[in-house]
Amino acid sequence: MNTLLSIEKRNAVLRNMAKLLDQNREEIIAINKVDLEAYNGDDISMFDRLKVNDAKVDEMIAAAQHLALQQDPVGVERFSFEHENGLKIYNRTASFGTVLIIYESRPDVTVEAAGIAFKSGNNILLKGGKESLNSNKKIVSLWHEALKMEGVSTDWITYLEFDRSETQAFLENPTRQVDLIVPRGGERLIAFVKQHAQCPVIVSGRGNNFVYVHKDADWEIALQVIINGKTAKISACNAVDKVLIDKNLKDKTAFIQKLMTELQAFDVTILGDEQTSKLSGISPFENEAIWYQEFLDFKIVIGEVENVDAAVAKINTYSGGHSSVIVTKDEASAKGFMENVDTAAVYHNASTRFTDGGQFGLGGELAISTDKLHQRGPIGLQHLVTNKWYVYGNGQTR
Repeated sequence: MNTLLSIEKRNAVLRNMAKLLDQNREEIIAINKVDLEAYNGDDISMFDRLKVNDAKVDEMIAAAQHLALQQDPVGVERFSFEHENGLKIYNRTASFGTVLIIYESRPDVTVEAAGIAFKSGNNILLKGGKESLNSNKKIVSLWHEALKMEGVSTDWITYLEFDRSETQAFLENPTRQVDLIVPRGGERLIAFVKQHAQCPVIVSGRGNNFVYVHKDADWEIALQVIINGKTAKISACNAVDKVLIDKNLKDKTAFIQKLMTELQAFDVTILGDEQTSKLSGISPFENEAIWYQEFLDFKIVIGEVENVDAAVAKINTYSGGHSSVIVTKDEASAKGFMENVDTAAVYHNASTRFTDGGQFGLGGELAISTDKLHQRGPIGLQHLVTNKWYVYGNGQTR
């Protein structure tokens, strides 16, 4: 592990990276086109995450620039205590050491996630997917150039060009120190990492997010929240997959038909439970297990529930623990829902698409954790640290 770089050095590297991304914009997009043309899968969400265009490069640049402006997350005092014997005791944030990021498809992770981990004082190991190999290698070469410009070792950021079996072998018996692993991808990737890893793993779990349309919902808000959540970016873990309609919603059938019309305009496949599938245009699903599924596709399930308690119970049973929404004009019902739903983010009258480090004011994110330790929800710069106790004395013994 390298010695902790000064915050001035870390910030300078990030500023260099932003400039290099801009200077190499056309080459990055051209190299990414090679990856896009080579991709032969039929996963439309994977393809969407793989693509790099001018807007995506702008986002990478903005992430690096923003990180360079943020306060140093390392060495922040969280607790202090003076013992009666004169010992001065402090708890301060500290870097993990070496962070391994394993991810699929998204070249922007090579900038944003690596940048957050680097600014937090960590050595970075990157293991991207084969579908984005050329894009990732180009971006890592820019990281190395940014490091060299400050006379800093390129060992701070290393790209692991491993296949699946090599990755498994490394997880089970690392050839170098690894203190934390962050898998970013689908459920299969996360399960694979958890099964084989020998150190802590931050689980960026499945979405499978729910919107509950309460009996006192505003129709327009409900429609906006559902359509945006389902159609704005189907490859995102904060997309909506399930809609629960309160059985006592006024003009319920008319609302569902209006919702169906708007969803069908985006070619969304609509499935329903026993109650909602009686409506023309909604196909009944075949198995209750569908409530567990994250779609990452133009597909949605609409079901009916008795009341707030039933909605909470359904979400807590089936959701991925990511995000959930209640649409209602009743503040008391919203409060009860938000306090009792067991997801990392809970919303009242707003889209799940905001569950994102940048949108939450974190300036970016390493991942969105659906675990409850050590950080839940979007993991930003200030969360990618552990802590250390500093104790100062003058000969005290116990």
